[in-house]
Amino acid sequence: MAPRLQLEKAAWRWAETVRPEEVSQEHIETAYRIWLEPCIRGVCRRNCKGNPNCLVGIGEHIWLGEIDENSFHNIDDPNCERRKKNSFVGLTNLGATCYVNTFLQVWFLNLELRQALYLCPSTCSDYMMGDGVQEEKDYEPQTICEHLQYLFALLQNSNRRYIDPSGFVKALGLDTGQQQDAQEFSKLFMSLLEDTLSKQKNPDVRNIVQQQFCGEYAYVTVCNQCGRESKLLSKFYELELNIQGHKQLTDCISEFLKEEKLEGDNRYFCENCQSKQNATRKIRLLSLPCTLNLQLMRFVFDRQTGHKKKLNTYIGFSEILDMEPYVEHKGGSYVYELSAVLIHRGVSAYSGHYIAHVKDPQSGEWYKFNDEDIEKMEGKKLQLGIEEDLAEPSKSQTRKPKCGKGTHCSRNAYMLVYRLQTQEKPNTTIQVPAFLQELVDRDNSKFEEWCVEMAEMRKQSVDKGKAKHEEVKELYQRLPAGAEPYEFVSLEWLQKWLDESTPTKPIDNHACLCSHDKLHPDKISIMKRISEYAADIFYSRYGGGPRLTVKALCKECVVERCRVLRLKNQLNEDYKTVNNLLKATVKGSDGFWVGKSSLRSWRQLALEQLDEQDAEADQSNGKINGNTLSKDESKEERKEEEEELNFNEDILCPHGELCISENERRLVSKEAWSKLQQYFPKAPEFPSFKECCSQCKILEREGEENEALHKMIANEQKTSLPNLFQDKNRPCLSNWPEDTDVLYIVSQFFVEEWRKFVRKPTRCSPVSSVGNSALLCPHGGLMFTFASMTKEDSKLIALIWPSEWQMIQKLFVVDHVIKITRTEVGDVDPPETQYISEPKLCPECREGLLCQQQRDLREYTQATIYVHKVVDNKKVMKDSAPELNVSSSETEEDKEEAKPDGEKDPDFNQIMHAFSVAPFDQNLSIDGKILSDDCATLGTLGVIPESVILLKADEPIADYAAMDDVMQVCMPEEGFKGTGLLGH
Repeated sequence: MAPRLQLEKAAWRWAETVRPEEVSQEHIETAYRIWLEPCIRGVCRRNCKGNPNCLVGIGEHIWLGEIDENSFHNIDDPNCERRKKNSFVGLTNLGATCYVNTFLQVWFLNLELRQALYLCPSTCSDYMMGDGVQEEKDYEPQTICEHLQYLFALLQNSNRRYIDPSGFVKALGLDTGQQQDAQEFSKLFMSLLEDTLSKQKNPDVRNIVQQQFCGEYAYVTVCNQCGRESKLLSKFYELELNIQGHKQLTDCISEFLKEEKLEGDNRYFCENCQSKQNATRKIRLLSLPCTLNLQLMRFVFDRQTGHKKKLNTYIGFSEILDMEPYVEHKGGSYVYELSAVLIHRGVSAYSGHYIAHVKDPQSGEWYKFNDEDIEKMEGKKLQLGIEEDLAEPSKSQTRKPKCGKGTHCSRNAYMLVYRLQTQEKPNTTIQVPAFLQELVDRDNSKFEEWCVEMAEMRKQSVDKGKAKHEEVKELYQRLPAGAEPYEFVSLEWLQKWLDESTPTKPIDNHACLCSHDKLHPDKISIMKRISEYAADIFYSRYGGGPRLTVKALCKECVVERCRVLRLKNQLNEDYKTVNNLLKATVKGSDGFWVGKSSLRSWRQLALEQLDEQDAEADQSNGKINGNTLSKDESKEERKEEEEELNFNEDILCPHGELCISENERRLVSKEAWSKLQQYFPKAPEFPSFKECCSQCKILEREGEENEALHKMIANEQKTSLPNLFQDKNRPCLSNWPEDTDVLYIVSQFFVEEWRKFVRKPTRCSPVSSVGNSALLCPHGGLMFTFASMTKEDSKLIALIWPSEWQMIQKLFVVDHVIKITRTEVGDVDPPETQYISEPKLCPECREGLLCQQQRDLREYTQATIYVHKVVDNKKVMKDSAPELNVSSSETEEDKEEAKPDGEKDPDFNQIMHAFSVAPFDQNLSIDGKILSDDCATLGTLGVIPESVILLKADEPIADYAAMDDVMQVCMPEEGFKGTGLLGH
């Protein structure tokens, strides 16, 4: 048995022998367990639950003894946010913008690009006032160039350790929560920047992108027949190198420039020969830029899954790259030096983290840029080892190859930046324009003000902490009450008083009160008994209440608990006594009516009621075991309690009187009822001479009369319309009976409701009228054609013989008469038969009904759609397999779970798993209409439940490299769709 439970039982052991009226003050104090000996400090190391005298382990340990001043606050040193000397400034990651940050740092350390951007004129002249910057509003760049200018100025001269690029990211319209293709971002932004700068008058600004990043190559095709050579010149800003099957960067470059044979179906049309001829095609590098960007195509398209994947293979590259062997014109300066390595950490193409290793062109030192954090590499050397170790392990993990001096290998590098080697030293005096420097100085001033403010807040926290330390040392020693006057205070409040992280609020003891506004006995475990001296100081400093002195011990609660405990102990004996009393026959009028259900479960009801006494007391102040109940929870519990019947309420009628059914109750003796009343004092009491409810008797008689009336009506109608009731000998429009020229129409709903009543007249209400208005439009016209009533609309109507119609008019109220008349017209033999409806068809409403039915068919959340694969103009489908995601080669484990109601239309990617056809190879059609809109729903495409979609698969592309090139062009437009990168 747990110590706390033992404690509770010991505190109430006297209740087994003491009657409620004999409870004394000593019993009350025993019930509250305040007789326990105080805990001795040094011996007790934790707070003793249930002992109000134990004041150990409530949070005092952090205040006793000497305390470090830093523990009095949770404010970091503002100087930690200050830029270190001879270091660079980082960039804040706004969620998933690490790919943007890496390129910003690479472009910032391109000194020529930075200088050109500083020379770009700014449109912020209206922002300037006199000789300085306006103080009343913040600077907001208007163009991409101005955003980049301001960012570069902050990166150059800010005092902050890192700056926020949110203005730049927002201007581009990028989603900060979605990671994008970093390589595509680089290409699109360079294109945007080039287009923006092309409008500048200064040639050093206008041509900076071409001068730094633009090279030229030619697609050269040579005819094998005549030797004619054709060239297609093209500019490039980066070379996209395939890394599959390669280990060295030079091998990737060689493959990029290798000769390709054009033969067979891929032959080249030669204008000189005027026919298709075998030919060779290759790329020739004509000129190279100052900054050579090499994109390593790590992210490729996987045809098996229909998604991108990352190639985590090692590629070796050197710090010095000689490009002379690869260019067409020899003799120039083509030696490049590695200046940046962009890294993607992670094995997936859709997640991970981007960082950059960049070489400072002025000092020659390498730095690792990781968003806000910037680390300087030792010894002016590029160090990639730690980045390779951080990659996630894969099943087929290859060992890192050995690298010689001046060479490196990486399985995470996705872009290499090389700078052309020159004898000239880089310009070390790039000056920030004056207006930008003023903006930077203003931001630095704000930062310094923030540092001072944070330092002052730290100082205030330390001063408050010291004062609190002195207060705790003074009061904690005076907390124990001993023999002097005492009061009770909430343990929760004492713990918060000793908690340095939260301000001390007024004392609130309401949660510990009983329904009599005194201290609840069961709440003593969450209270502490403290001296009156300490309580006076607490209430004078912090306020609150109510104060709980020795007079706050509740005698009423103790007496009630005593009664409950005695009843619990006595219950087993009383149960046997009541059972014996129930065996005796009740004579005369001394008995009492008790519900049979209550008698069967009275023992369990008594136990539950006794157990609920404590719970109700706990809930009296809206709390249970210290946890606050919400209003909704309290209402819900009260509602459930009201729905449960209490003892002897099972023989109450709806009017609160004795029910009329004697089968649900029995007489018990006066002695048995007296025993039961001890446990259920509020139970309804019905002596044997008590009359049953008079209102229920009247209703019972009326009910019997109504039932008899309903039976009579049902029998009469059944006799009058026997065939309609039994659904026999019914007329049919498609096979018009010969013995009549007129048939009447009623709603099928009326017929079904009438049959229900005739079958069970005592349970259903009589049908009094024929509601034919449901078959008519608002104009009074018929909504169905003769043809539709023979087919799809036949379920909505019921045909009536003329003899039956006469009887229906006598038995029911008919709102509208609807009939079909057969007539013969014309002089031909045999004569032409026509069918005329009264009222006539309303064409407009009929057309509206058909349109609404079509709309209803197309609005659904879950349905079965069949897919047939067409191979050589023949349909192929697994037998009895309507599910979209089932194929003959699919295992049970691979089958996708059915979509719940309310989800969007099923993704046609499921077809890829069913028929092994990738989405880009799928040609889908229905009734000759091609389904090509990926954004449309099935309903808008005309696909209704039980439809059959035809799938025709394109032949897969044999050239995977060509396919990857296509995907690299097409896919990014989706990623950056709607952003400012595509607006130009």
